[in-house]
Amino acid sequence: MSDFQIHGTDYVQFIVGNAKQAARYYEKLYGFKIVAYQGLETGNRVATSYLLQQNKIRLLLTTPLTPESPLNDHLYRHGDAVKDVAFWVDNARAAWEYATQRGAESVREPEKISDDHGSVVLSAIKTYGDTLHTFVERSNYNGIFIPGFEAVNGKDVQNTGLNFIDHIVGNQPDGQMEPVVNWYQEVLNFHRFWTVDDKDISTEYSSLRSIVVANDNERIKMPINEPADGVKKSQIQEFVDYYGGAGVQHIAMATKDIITTVRQLRENGVDFLETPQSYYDALLGRVGKIDEDIKILSELGILVDADKDGYMLQIFTKPILDRPTVFFEIIQRKGSQSFGKGNFKALFESIEREQARRGNL
Repeated sequence: MSDFQIHGTDYVQFIVGNAKQAARYYEKLYGFKIVAYQGLETGNRVATSYLLQQNKIRLLLTTPLTPESPLNDHLYRHGDAVKDVAFWVDNARAAWEYATQRGAESVREPEKISDDHGSVVLSAIKTYGDTLHTFVERSNYNGIFIPGFEAVNGKDVQNTGLNFIDHIVGNQPDGQMEPVVNWYQEVLNFHRFWTVDDKDISTEYSSLRSIVVANDNERIKMPINEPADGVKKSQIQEFVDYYGGAGVQHIAMATKDIITTVRQLRENGVDFLETPQSYYDALLGRVGKIDEDIKILSELGILVDADKDGYMLQIFTKPILDRPTVFFEIIQRKGSQSFGKGNFKALFESIEREQARRGNL
């Protein structure tokens, strides 16, 4: 047994080409508030970072300031992309020792950093591709984020109802799903939470395999995907090709009222994948009785799936970048803790229409 606990996701860090502009994008479209800043004005001579927050979701946007910065290699290879999925822990040293003793590659040895608000202990390990997991121990800190950041009196923004991160999906090249899943089990003591294969998730053209791993309290869930053989290129393979290997494909953010949230996001300018009317014609026969009005779900493009524990509603944005890589999912759970297996065919067909437009199917 480990002598530390992983409580949940602390933040997700993107390396971006222009953090100032990206921060405004997430503010205007998704309702995140800029709450902290680090850069030249705070004494950081190598990178600028903006911390955005909405309820329990923290996004950290970081841009290198010099041509020599190693962060430029991340930008060159992947474009704007997730670099770090940070975990909130009660003991960052113990987490680092546990993981490295089981084969994890260290990126940052445990380090205590302090300011007038207290101290934070940080350590980090490498996971799939160029992605990291930073362990954040903040029980002795009452500042806005971590030492080195200054609080920002950001403007009030329209909260869109995004509450917390439900799951984070990592795409792998063919044949790498099982090794990555085993790594999470052996190195971080995660367990297998949910599984689907290409018999469950396929269309006429493409398919995937997926295993979801979760931590002890199951607040962190990470579907690990790989492409399966198909007649044409799957969306997973398209991601791997344009990303340059394994990486975070999408972040699912939970809301208590998906209809209100999606209406606001659409009004703000967020582009979602389209769902044909035929999907809704057959919906009630597949999922049974639901509380929501089918007509409204159809107008907004929201998908529904059910299992023995209840149902869930979800919708996916189009890629948020020029590269067809990273996107977001908006999700509301009403009992179901699954990942929308019944929606994958509709989702894949919608993505395939976009792939065809890009010439990548």
